[in-house]
Amino acid sequence: MKREKKLKNPVASFIMLTNLIFWPLFCLVGLAKMLEFPEWVFQVMLTISAWSSTFAFAVLFKRIYPEQRFAAFVKEKFKHKLKGSVLAMASLIQVSIFLLIMLIVIVNYKPDSIFTISSWGMLIYYFLKNLLSGPLGEEIGWRAFALMELQKRHSPLKASVIIGFWWGLWHLPIWFTTGYTGMELIQYVFFFMVSIISTSILMTACYNLNQNLIVPIIIHQFFNFFIGLINGNLVVLITYNAFFYLAAAILIVMINPKKVMYGKKDTTMVSRYLP
Repeated sequence: MKREKKLKNPVASFIMLTNLIFWPLFCLVGLAKMLEFPEWVFQVMLTISAWSSTFAFAVLFKRIYPEQRFAAFVKEKFKHKLKGSVLAMASLIQVSIFLLIMLIVIVNYKPDSIFTISSWGMLIYYFLKNLLSGPLGEEIGWRAFALMELQKRHSPLKASVIIGFWWGLWHLPIWFTTGYTGMELIQYVFFFMVSIISTSILMTACYNLNQNLIVPIIIHQFFNFFIGLINGNLVVLITYNAFFYLAAAILIVMINPKKVMYGKKDTTMVSRYLP
């Protein structure tokens, strides 16, 4: 059997293929909405499109790690015991941001209802739907592979910013479904990118401290879940979100140990996947 040629720039290839897969899938999602397909069909297609990064990584896997198996690689990313201190730190940061934004909305905008969801059943449904259509589908590609690969050559901080930028840009088609135009759209996109890059820094710091993929999955889940709970103008919410996540990222960069954000990443875990 002919051996496939190894990729020279696997991260760039991954980012390109992720977008090539996502765009057509997202167009099908939009078509399903326009043709008024049943809501469950729309939601299933939306969830599938969110897994484009995992699909891309699976397709490229043998050209990146020729001697390894995809299932073994994924399993390895969940094998380390979760550290309560890391989860507590990440959760405290994100819960605090959620409460601060909620307080600001209550005081300044006085909505009739502060929450977008009014029942426990819908809350559970929204939580699970959000988990399937975001964190579970994205983190195997973006964090388990691309982030770890970049940290072989760059500091964790630089790798975080690179991944955050391309991960944010991957959402580009979604920006044009918000209904915003002109300055509102520019404001939304700018603060969305600030939020995403800042969250990427938080993910990297916590992931490097624990090295279990559940950590960035939880951070990603809380990021999406909390902002979707607050009843308010999305541009306003994403602006406040960006401000507080950026503040958290700056604090992490300032106080984290050098090995977490500045030093060379320990590639012991990823080196075993090199041919």
